[in-house]
Amino acid sequence: MDSEVARERALDAAEGLFYARGVRAVGMDEVRGASGVSLKRLYQLFPAKEQLVVACLDRRDLRWRGRLAEYVGRHEEPGARVLAVFDWLGVWFAEPGFRGCAWINAYGELGPTSPAVAERVRAHKAAFRAFLDTLAAGAGLPAALGGQLFLLAEGAMVTAGVTGEAEPARQAREAARVLLGAAGVSRPAPRR
Repeated sequence: MDSEVARERALDAAEGLFYARGVRAVGMDEVRGASGVSLKRLYQLFPAKEQLVVACLDRRDLRWRGRLAEYVGRHEEPGARVLAVFDWLGVWFAEPGFRGCAWINAYGELGPTSPAVAERVRAHKAAFRAFLDTLAAGAGLPAALGGQLFLLAEGAMVTAGVTGEAEPARQAREAARVLLGAAGVSRPAPRR
């Protein structure tokens, strides 16, 4: 198996295991078994488990932000684009196997001891915040609203991860709708 195939298999296996059970609970030997990549090859590709975690977070970041942007891009009206973020969160929270935000989970496990993981988590959150800032600016909203929307979304992620329910996305969407209305954006109807 060539290096790229082995790398993708290792990342697929590690990402699934880390997300389902946590980073610390999964050893490299388990990643080897789930991926079919020999332990020697696995360590050639990722000399330390931390490097595997960082690679998983990087790859997941691209997918996650791409899916979000694609979903939001289906809406033309700027206020609807903002609210679509929360609709997408509800779809994500309802997915089978949802176990919260992978970056928050990784930070909770490794952030204090792994500068590389902490940096990836901060970069992901900064990119999400910038996305919300761009949506808010596009809707003609005050600059501060991007940060408020970010806190609503992050709070919904944590709550959904803890409760295992999608309802926090709907609640955060309603709060975002109220914020948009207070800022003078026409208030789209509540989502049913």
